Amino acid sequence: MDISIRSVKHDELSALLDLYKHLNPTDAPLPDASTLEKIWNEILSDSKINCFVANWEGNLIASCILVIVPNLTRGARPYGLIENVITHPDYRRQGVGKCLIHHALQSAWSQNCYKVMLLSGSQTKEVLQFYEKTRFKKGIKTGFVATPISH
Repeated sequence: MDISIRSVKHDELSALLDLYKHLNPTDAPLPDASTLEKIWNEILSDSKINCFVANWEGNLIASCILVIVPNLTRGARPYGLIENVITHPDYRRQGVGKCLIHHALQSAWSQNCYKVMLLSGSQTKEVLQFYEKTRFKKGIKTGFVATPISH
């Protein structure tokens, strides 16, 4: 497979949203098109937010978001957060995700990040092993997630 890893393009919102359907199939409905376009433009215009995609034959088959966070510790070096990692089910176990994560990490290192963090909602052995094979180590820190209280 001749896959290219690159930043997402402005006109690929629809393709990215189709890919995201495989990330959280039971996700809440999206807002109206104008709200989505506003959020999309905000993401694309923020130099600290990087949306990387794997493209194969004109199709987006994987994606992740890397956010670079400015920091006043660790010699004032920033850190990175990777979120929304998804590979289309038809392309899993072919090295696509590994190339994508490698690209995101290289981007973080080139921006002088001292670390990159990633949380996974999956507890499946295969997913956890995938992240370990892509240089992430569990057990170094403990992750916590807060969500809004619903009424």
